[in-house]
Amino acid sequence: MDKILIRDLVARCIIGVGEEERREKQDVVINVVLSADLRQAGKSDRFEDAIDYRALKKRIVAMVEDSSYHLVEALAERVAEICLEDPRVEQTQVTVEKPTALRFAQSVGVEIIRTSNIERRTSNSERGTRNDEPL
Repeated sequence: MDKILIRDLVARCIIGVGEEERREKQDVVINVVLSADLRQAGKSDRFEDAIDYRALKKRIVAMVEDSSYHLVEALAERVAEICLEDPRVEQTQVTVEKPTALRFAQSVGVEIIRTSNIERRTSNSERGTRNDEPL
């Protein structure tokens, strides 16, 4: 599967459980991998055939900067949902890190992988399983 990478995207948001963490916006570092078939865009060299990763980046940053999550897990889930809004994206891997969260550590974060509902339906129908069963 082809991949689009967005690396080290920095945004600021309210995130954390403790009162002191929620007073001011903190930096989060986001990495996104989009799995999609990029052959058509590669063959045609037409922007219309490509996934607009600049627009995706803007949507992610806008959401993050307006957010107020307690957990990086929740923020990562929302980023993944945004990535999967484009029907051509079959899967996304999202990493969200808080660079200053732990003393003596460069950062702490989570990494999640989510698959589009379209991809899950196709995979399930090929295997003869229901849509609500885990893959």
